[in-house]
Amino acid sequence: MKLVYSDRYQVDIGAHVFPTAKYRMVRDAVLSRGLAAAFDLLEPVEASWETLALVHDVEYLDKTRRGTFRTSELAQLELPWTAAAAEGFRIMIGGTVLAARLAVAEGVRIGRQHPAVAPHTSAPLAAAANLSGGFHHAFPSHGEGFCLYNDIAIAIRALQHDGTIVRAAVVDCDVHQGNGTAFIFDGDANVFTFSMHQENNYPFIKPHSSLDMGLPDGAGDREYLRVLEHALPTVMASRPELLVYVAGADPFIEDQLGGLNVTAEGLAQRDRFVFEAARAARVPVVTVLAGGYARRVEDTVAIHAATIAQAVGLAAG
Repeated sequence: MKLVYSDRYQVDIGAHVFPTAKYRMVRDAVLSRGLAAAFDLLEPVEASWETLALVHDVEYLDKTRRGTFRTSELAQLELPWTAAAAEGFRIMIGGTVLAARLAVAEGVRIGRQHPAVAPHTSAPLAAAANLSGGFHHAFPSHGEGFCLYNDIAIAIRALQHDGTIVRAAVVDCDVHQGNGTAFIFDGDANVFTFSMHQENNYPFIKPHSSLDMGLPDGAGDREYLRVLEHALPTVMASRPELLVYVAGADPFIEDQLGGLNVTAEGLAQRDRFVFEAARAARVPVVTVLAGGYARRVEDTVAIHAATIAQAVGLAAG
């Protein structure tokens, strides 16, 4: 299990509901639980402007570089702009690109070691994770909802651009619909996007994903897991060569920006469903953390760490 992390993920955005300190706390939880050693954590570099331009408009990238946003654009982004914060986001995007490459490389390694293994859950899981990322609200020409750049789309486009993969899929289990990701891949037959989210929640305009499952307010573990279990075979039928798992912690019942009643145990089962489906289909999976705004940041951190634990366990076979 390959894990990507940088101390520079924690950026100063002032008093904010989005706790970037959670990235460091997740790292600490991963180390304290013995899921990885400090030397196992791989340090990313900033995504290049050329890589960002695989998804984002040049004019928009110039704004993010220079900080020439209008007040209305910053209000839509819901983040302050500083040069340091912009650099931090470039590092987070670089982390997702690196983790995606590591997941695919691990899939190739496993395939060489187990060439005769038919698709079955006994095969190891080829997996990597960025202990950040999941910025699914960023569009080519603007950012919104705490998302400056769309690392999900950038990672997929980067690997397609150099011929590493052709087909990819996104399983987005954040409580908010992945509107930016849906918009970017609309009409792209090589990328299947699936979003399972609270319907009556941000964003209020929801571009169509390949498959959207909007859950009612207050949906709990049973309904949440039933919908996911029924949807995953459709995702895997698209025959992706990489699965990006957006493992938001915000469906949690105590989340400040969510309205679902999913327990920590339900979210752990969610993770298991996704990873086991990927393992059964022998699809490499890269996990990004996405949202999490619990009243106690420790609850968000515990959910994220449990996601990593599920992946580590299945990667170990």
